[in-house]
Amino acid sequence: MNDYDVIVIGAGSTGENVADRARAGGLTTLIVESELVGGDCSYWACTPSKALLRSAGALRAAQRVGGAREAVSGRLDVAAVFARRDNAVHEWSDDGQVKWLASAGIDLVRGEGRITGEREVTVRTANGHDERYRARHAVAVCTGSAALLPDIPGLVDAEPWTSRDATSAKEAPASLAILGGGVVGVEMATAYAGFGTEVTLLARSGLLSTEEPFAGELVREGLTELGARVITGVSPTSVRRESGSIHVALDDGTTITAEELLVATGRVPRTTGLGLDSVGLRDGEWLDVDDTMRVAGFDWLYAVGDVNHRVLLTHQGKYQARAAGEVIAARAHGDAVDDADWGRHVATADHESVPQVTFSEPEVASVGLTEAAARAAGHDIRVVDYNLGWTAGASLYADGYQGRARMIVDESRGVVIGATFVGADVAELLHAATIAIVGAVPISRLWHAVPAFPTMSEVWLRLLESYRG
Repeated sequence: MNDYDVIVIGAGSTGENVADRARAGGLTTLIVESELVGGDCSYWACTPSKALLRSAGALRAAQRVGGAREAVSGRLDVAAVFARRDNAVHEWSDDGQVKWLASAGIDLVRGEGRITGEREVTVRTANGHDERYRARHAVAVCTGSAALLPDIPGLVDAEPWTSRDATSAKEAPASLAILGGGVVGVEMATAYAGFGTEVTLLARSGLLSTEEPFAGELVREGLTELGARVITGVSPTSVRRESGSIHVALDDGTTITAEELLVATGRVPRTTGLGLDSVGLRDGEWLDVDDTMRVAGFDWLYAVGDVNHRVLLTHQGKYQARAAGEVIAARAHGDAVDDADWGRHVATADHESVPQVTFSEPEVASVGLTEAAARAAGHDIRVVDYNLGWTAGASLYADGYQGRARMIVDESRGVVIGATFVGADVAELLHAATIAIVGAVPISRLWHAVPAFPTMSEVWLRLLESYRG
């Protein structure tokens, strides 16, 4: 049996960061991976999806500016977009990531890892052999999540796309139906509509339902302008693949037919077959953790990233990982850790300060609480809205710029607890809002954070003026 201080199962961006912080804390670290080092974000999610979205988005941006609009001719080169995506994911080679692990002093073993006892991990290697490893201090489960396939008659047999298929496709289908109006569904609808694919998006509860309502409304308008068809308030009753097409029967009696079907209706934890039952937990379940990412009832088991179901976002998984890796090292060295006061060693921003960007048409960037969430949490709030197109920066950025900003203020404390921006390139406005919320910067102090003119950041001044009245 091989002994390490820490064993990390899963070498995605979350697992890499746990291993890196633990190793920096002086602990010997092993990372176990059955696929590519770098995980979904690097090869099947964040990186390829944004590469697929960028080219058409850049073309639309040029077309919205007089002078540039007249210079733009021809159509999007879709084959070149896919080639750019292939380059972004390094042709699905993890050689660079493997070299980084070695340079950081982190050992790697390839294979399917499963927990086979307290602090024990057994790895089934490619040649079918089992190798056992023991962790002196901690095992961190960083296996992420996978696409959920809902229980719809005929769906599995129809071999639909999941998000992985959509981001790794070699060419754009002539038509694409999408189930789900969340981030994945909306982003892939935006990307493929930009390629000229006939897109039909089916969303029972509307688009981006966890965001402010106006965000989903503006995105629906944007997708419609791209030529996509958005259908809400319906549910599929059956699916079948026949004669090279997929047919989706809906509960309103209609049928949608497309060359491919993308299912983007949610995620499930990658804990099936992980051996959790060997330590009294249930395989296939999400893992419940405290703010140091330690699994409830264990002093050696941690679950970091998607697998704990706190926030299914890459940047939040990496944030959790930094906290977990450092707290594992601190505990290994005998340092006392107060879960409530350990500062950067706990992941408290997962509760009410989560930033997120949907790279749709238009973009949606939000952080903190929506109006509905803030009211449900019992906050005494004031909602401040402003038209982004009225800022000088936006009016110069694009002709006829359309966008909207919302600020949620906790009146009892005089601080911002939520912000949402919808419009072209609003992602770059988000971090200022995140700092204001996480830092609990008083409104009285925000007046002295003067935005440069003429930029879209001037929306902060306009929101504050609107708040003052």
